[in-house]
Amino acid sequence: MKKFLEALLSFSKTWTGSIIIILLIIFFIAQAFIIPSRSMVGTLYEGDMLFAKKFAYGIPIPRLPWVNIPIFPDLHNNGHLIEGKRPERGDIVVFMPPHKDNVYFVKRNFAIGGDEVLFTQKGLYLHHKEGNEYIKAHYKDEEKIEFAGKIFVLNPYMKEYRGIHYQKDNQTFYLMQMLVNSKDQFNFDNQGREKIAMQPIELNGDLVFYKKIPQDEFFMIGDNRDNSEDSRFWDSVPYSRIVGMPWVVVFSLNLRNSQEADVANNPKKFLSIRWERMFKNIKTLEKEMLQ
Repeated sequence: MKKFLEALLSFSKTWTGSIIIILLIIFFIAQAFIIPSRSMVGTLYEGDMLFAKKFAYGIPIPRLPWVNIPIFPDLHNNGHLIEGKRPERGDIVVFMPPHKDNVYFVKRNFAIGGDEVLFTQKGLYLHHKEGNEYIKAHYKDEEKIEFAGKIFVLNPYMKEYRGIHYQKDNQTFYLMQMLVNSKDQFNFDNQGREKIAMQPIELNGDLVFYKKIPQDEFFMIGDNRDNSEDSRFWDSVPYSRIVGMPWVVVFSLNLRNSQEADVANNPKKFLSIRWERMFKNIKTLEKEMLQ
């Protein structure tokens, strides 16, 4: 055993050994990501550099870094070498969206397979697949509505996760209404919102949006719900495209200040670092919001 460990240590000191070890870590344990947009503010901020736990929902098929090419065939037809548990409601998840193969998104899982979602002027409502009695028992004080004999809970995660908010008074809902009522398909806010993935329906005389989540799929929504390209536009995410779970923020650069700063006259603002976020896991950051 001692000789084996000595040989392994020696191998790890070579260039080949170092590259193989790094790739094994990226493939099976953790991978670095940078949050590029404000869709998860104020839980995750643009400029947050984090490690994602690759084994949180099974082991996804390894992909070569940067080119994002899978190195193993999908033998189980579920995007994973080893199948694992599924994302739970309220989890923040790293995944590949259904319309793009070469990028990773980070959103909060709003609904699981069998759940039903309504999107109205007030916000997102959820009907849990467990049924009305489950909702009555677990959401006694939350605002609810009834549709087709089913009870839907309004914004069920907002009390537990303080980062969730409607920044612009639910502007996305009105944009979706406009898109449905328009004869032309056009782009809102340069975010690629040229279509919607929810069914327009009438509820109490108003145009609202409905979606039943297919089995083994997940309805991903940004915490900054008025500034998020998400499942409302490109549909729910199959388990085969689930990559992992954000683990720890290792660095955080305030890109918003950097973009707005006058670099020549105010270099300190350009180099704005969020020291208070560094080396904290996601659960810790969420708990701090509740204090």
